[in-house]
Amino acid sequence: MSKHFLACPSKALLGFDCPGCGLQRSVLALLQGDVVRSLQLYPATMPLTFLIIFTLLHLKFNFKFGAQLIKILFIGIASIILINYIYKIYTHNLY
Repeated sequence: MSKHFLACPSKALLGFDCPGCGLQRSVLALLQGDVVRSLQLYPATMPLTFLIIFTLLHLKFNFKFGAQLIKILFIGIASIILINYIYKIYTHNLY
């Protein structure tokens, strides 16, 4: 199944991972029920999934503080992605 993944343009052109590398493998691991592996591959997958589901529910039901919560979740997820990428750089795991 992994042979059907989209190729990362950053990795193909520059030779190292982008901040989004690992997301596809993480989603696949999550769909297979392997939560631990999913978190290891890309820690932001589960929060991103929650954000997408919550955003769709907010669009349908228009929660009172939904827009503010979406903004807070977005900032939190962006922070997770940035911290994970810095960690990959620091530990030399970009290749």
